[in-house]
Amino acid sequence: MKPVARLLRLLAPFRWWIALAVLLSFGTIGASVGLMAMSAYLISKAALTTYMVDLSLAITGVRFFAISRAVLRYVERYITHRTTFQILTHLRTWLYAAIEPLAPARLWQYRSGDLLTRIMADMETLENFYIRAIVPPLAAGLVTAVACTILGVLNIWLGVALLFFLLLTGVVLPLLTGWLSHRPSGEMIAVRADLNAALVDEVQGIADVLAFGQTATFHGRTQQLTQALNDVQERLALVRGLGNGLAVLFTGLAGLTVLWLGIPLVTGGAMAGVYLALLPLTAVAAFEAVQPLSQAWQVSAESKSAAQRLFELIDAPPPVRDPEEAAPLPDAFGLEIDNLSFRYASDQPLVLRDLSLNIAPGECVVLVGPSGAGKSTIINLLVRFWDYDTGHIRLNGRELRDYRAEDVRQVVAVVSQQTHLFNSTIRDNLRLAKADADDAEIEAACRQAHIHTFITGLPLGYSTMIGENGRLLSGGERQRLSLARAILKDAPILILDEATAHLDAITENAVMDALATFMQGRTTLVIAHHVPILAHCDRIVRLNNGTVQSTGGS
Repeated sequence: MKPVARLLRLLAPFRWWIALAVLLSFGTIGASVGLMAMSAYLISKAALTTYMVDLSLAITGVRFFAISRAVLRYVERYITHRTTFQILTHLRTWLYAAIEPLAPARLWQYRSGDLLTRIMADMETLENFYIRAIVPPLAAGLVTAVACTILGVLNIWLGVALLFFLLLTGVVLPLLTGWLSHRPSGEMIAVRADLNAALVDEVQGIADVLAFGQTATFHGRTQQLTQALNDVQERLALVRGLGNGLAVLFTGLAGLTVLWLGIPLVTGGAMAGVYLALLPLTAVAAFEAVQPLSQAWQVSAESKSAAQRLFELIDAPPPVRDPEEAAPLPDAFGLEIDNLSFRYASDQPLVLRDLSLNIAPGECVVLVGPSGAGKSTIINLLVRFWDYDTGHIRLNGRELRDYRAEDVRQVVAVVSQQTHLFNSTIRDNLRLAKADADDAEIEAACRQAHIHTFITGLPLGYSTMIGENGRLLSGGERQRLSLARAILKDAPILILDEATAHLDAITENAVMDALATFMQGRTTLVIAHHVPILAHCDRIVRLNNGTVQSTGGS
């Protein structure tokens, strides 16, 4: 399905709001046409009569159209913008719901700046699709029919002449500007994405850029992308200016043409002279509806390019599919890995090769091995970030695929080396593990992770903002906060991936003594190299080249 057609399907829940906005837009412009026509008639009539009673109907009409135009304009703007915000909210929610199942497996191939551009800038572009590309053409069609009918009643050729210029301005000119702006619109979307991705990379790595003296190189790259964006925007502005200029020209020519055709009708007695001024003013007023159509075609081209990028993102097949009938979670949580082989992509080598490993309920197993041995891959498969094709992973004897991914993640708590912390308070970051946790539960978890004393020493305590990804905290503090979050989740399966890597020896020993109590009765999988954590586990499994090399006691 084409991008524009898919966008229209997404707007289907708002079709009645859109219809209301079209009618209000038609009413507003129609009131403008009526006001111009009635004003011209009133002025002409006033010059030809001496009795006010003859002008009463025209005066009432002018007042009616003037008041209607103001009221309808306000209501139209209110409804249009309200609907726009509702649509934008719907689109953002739809996009998040679409990309959430793709994370992290399908999103790793995108740069963070490019993802940000798709989610923010491309989505903002789609906002204009409704307000600039949907409503104006529909309203213009209604206004064209009414204006041409008004003049056509007086004389058929007047209606034909107006229709010609309205079609020239509202159809031919937008097609021309749309064709001219198609390529630069796509280029603008692509260049903007590259620029935003580059800026995010540079901001995130600015310390290293300064340290290695590469500011000139990155500044030059940013300047080059900025200039490319300016060039393509200038081309689009040129097309937009051409369309606007020609629209004004055609408006003037339509008014002159209608006047030229009307003069012989008056002098020949086929039409009363009081209607002569009405003709060009009605024609000119009708162009208020079709002049925005050139921009509508350009917005359509930009929206199409933005939509293609969004659909490209969400059309990727999900890395994990839930079963049609999910199995209920078991009462015991033993893990069994049997002849498991896995590769991240079909063109990449195997990361795991016929790996087999059993972890009994409540047992603690340590995985050790060199970098690239497959330790982190096992974790990714256990929490169903990726799916496996060859071999088996069983939870309490049942295939892991039989459970919903969300259900599996509810019973697994993971502490990794790079746990993400949000730019919020310490309390809010901890409640990510348990949204309804009260202060007593949060404090107990932090005491067990040996970070409560540090938090209470801060001026705002648990209400302290910790910055983007917890950058206002040290590495050890972030790690202990991550441990506290896992403790607060209280899941029956615990996975520790170098959980004490950033802690000093004294703190590490204290944390591990506390975790030893917490791990009792939980199925625990640990990736570590340090002795303090190994002493609290039952078995050590050594991996090498994606398979089990040896198994021994702690």
